[in-house]
Amino acid sequence: MSGHDHQSRIEELLGQMTVDEKLGQLQQLAWAWGTGPGGADTEQAEAAARKGLLGSVLNIVGAETSNALQRIAVEESRLGIPLVFGLDVIHGYHTTFPIPLAQAAAFDPAVTEKDAEVSAREARSNGTHWTFSPMMDVTREPRWGRIAESIGEDPYLTAGYAVAKVRGYQGADLSAPDRIAACAKHFVAYGGAEGGRDYNTVDVSEQRLRNLYLPPFRAAVDAGAVTVMAAFNTISGVPAHANPHTLTDILKEEWGFDGVVVSDWTGVQELIAHGNAANEAEAARRSLTAGVDMEMVSTTFVDHGRDLLASGALSQERLDDAVARVLRLKLRLGLFESPYVEESAALTAPTPEARAAAREVAGRCMVLLKNDNNVLPLDAQALRSLAVAGPFADSGDLLGTWTLPGAPAAVPVLAGLRAALPDTDIRHAVGVSSDGFDTGGIPEAVAAAEAADAVVLVVGEPPAISGEAAVRSELGLPGAQEELIDAVAAAGKPCVVVLVGGRPLTIGGWADKVSAIVMAWHPGIEAGPAVADVLTGAVVPGGKLPVTFPRTVGQLPLYYNHERTGRPSDPAAPDVKYVSKYLDLADGPEFAFGHGLSYTTFSLGDPVLSRERIGAEELGAGATVEVSVVIRNSGDREGDEVVQLYVQDPAASIAQPVRRLRGFRRIRLAAGEEREVRFTLGADDLGFWTNDPAGVFTVEPGEIHIHTGNSSQTRARRTLLIT
Repeated sequence: MSGHDHQSRIEELLGQMTVDEKLGQLQQLAWAWGTGPGGADTEQAEAAARKGLLGSVLNIVGAETSNALQRIAVEESRLGIPLVFGLDVIHGYHTTFPIPLAQAAAFDPAVTEKDAEVSAREARSNGTHWTFSPMMDVTREPRWGRIAESIGEDPYLTAGYAVAKVRGYQGADLSAPDRIAACAKHFVAYGGAEGGRDYNTVDVSEQRLRNLYLPPFRAAVDAGAVTVMAAFNTISGVPAHANPHTLTDILKEEWGFDGVVVSDWTGVQELIAHGNAANEAEAARRSLTAGVDMEMVSTTFVDHGRDLLASGALSQERLDDAVARVLRLKLRLGLFESPYVEESAALTAPTPEARAAAREVAGRCMVLLKNDNNVLPLDAQALRSLAVAGPFADSGDLLGTWTLPGAPAAVPVLAGLRAALPDTDIRHAVGVSSDGFDTGGIPEAVAAAEAADAVVLVVGEPPAISGEAAVRSELGLPGAQEELIDAVAAAGKPCVVVLVGGRPLTIGGWADKVSAIVMAWHPGIEAGPAVADVLTGAVVPGGKLPVTFPRTVGQLPLYYNHERTGRPSDPAAPDVKYVSKYLDLADGPEFAFGHGLSYTTFSLGDPVLSRERIGAEELGAGATVEVSVVIRNSGDREGDEVVQLYVQDPAASIAQPVRRLRGFRRIRLAAGEEREVRFTLGADDLGFWTNDPAGVFTVEPGEIHIHTGNSSQTRARRTLLIT
């Protein structure tokens, strides 16, 4: 259907609908997990659907169940308008891929596109039309549990993943039987919550809003995302669910977004708790007039919309606009023509191809943080015995946050290593429990280590303390896991730590005691085989950190793209007193954004510019500068390297970050192979937004420093002059 045909159909339907039916289209109700139609838990949704007073349902699972409810709406309601079914498909439906933060570590948006394609196929076959993903919240706060769902601390990297995930979910034809609607969330600045406390306050300047938090959402909208979800937080005192500046002025008017803005779970009703609305009627008015189109779970729109309309507090134009957006989503999904799914074609388990994709993606996401004396990869020919210990060594609880009920458990690391090393004698000992408090197994783990040629310790945080509302005030290993590391490392054998988790962890207390550290994140359904691939060298690690690892929690917030101060810390002058630093801690992170090692080595040349001078007006008219850099695999085996490009404006009317990522390319090179990598910089890369609330972007004359390398701490530089 063309957009013109959609508009004609929308206008036709609007002309037929009563006020109550219009308000009903703005309501999304929650379905009780695992229930079928006809039960006490489903009466509200079924009754509303039968009367044509319901637009959407979330959490309904399975082709048979979704079809049954859809038939009520289509075949029993007056106008037969189909429902749209939503579900939190975050990093997999049946096939659980690594968590989004792990996918970010691949520095390769193709991995998230693959996740989205597999997820869309599995979800749509089961009657799900709409996912509440991707989460585009840029965050500098590892205490915040939802960092696991994010792409980390950089807006440019996040934007690249936003485009890929939207493309993977929606494809070229949203009505296709293997595609679902994407939802860019949470709009906006949710990742800036104070202290990492979920749902908390965000006080943000206009320039930071536009330079840091908004770019990934703009990228998602430009890529065709058909829905956006409002955020739980306030934005400089105004809750996101009642914020006309972000929802209407920027999203709908400035960006031209014609899709649906959906509330988060009871987000409209929570305007009362925010202190922004005195009652539910006022909450409905503020949210609807600010730009929210559909209400999730709470029912203030349908309960108070008629009275608001009658009093003039809600205009007929705004009501019709919201309804039109919901109808447009359903038309784009093809639900009027094909409201049901073929139950016999529903995918009920991961296919071998999907598992293979999840394994490949997990391997690309792992980051080699440390590798003293080239302990890794493990030598399968020489390794006669191996001790494998830790609470997560033989655990299937490695899927991560936001996995769907019934999703298959992960293949354990122990099983993956045994399959990869069939001729090695592998002894397993738990050491400590997954909560870290039962230490009775430490002597057994030490004995296993003493008897083995090498040790693999699988430690970290369980998914239960990662994700929404899972805020941690400390970022060390839970319980007595550090005690286990200390005891096993003291055995004196080469000791490899596989670190699992959903956020950066503080590892300074034990990092120097072990030989190697692999950040495996929560790697998903094929965790064991993927970890074994990396440890044995079947996959050469090439991931990079998408978020800074602090030395201690006391450093937070800590991020690479910080602004300069008038008295910046200088590592070359550690005795200078009056600078921005800690008295009791070395300056800088444990591991920097963009850091990641390999089993081979790479050499990068200095950046070369296609031109060293360009006019600001030229840039505004679309002119660009090309940056090239030569990379060579200087080692003795094939491997991946991520070439990174950063820019810095050293003197601007608004102080700019010390460095901003504006290009990255993951390159695979054979031993001795050399290649030239090219990046293109334009106005978007060299300018910035000011504090004008109307949205003013500027490119100022002056020097721009251009850095290339393999982490955010690279020093190779060229200077571009903007005139």
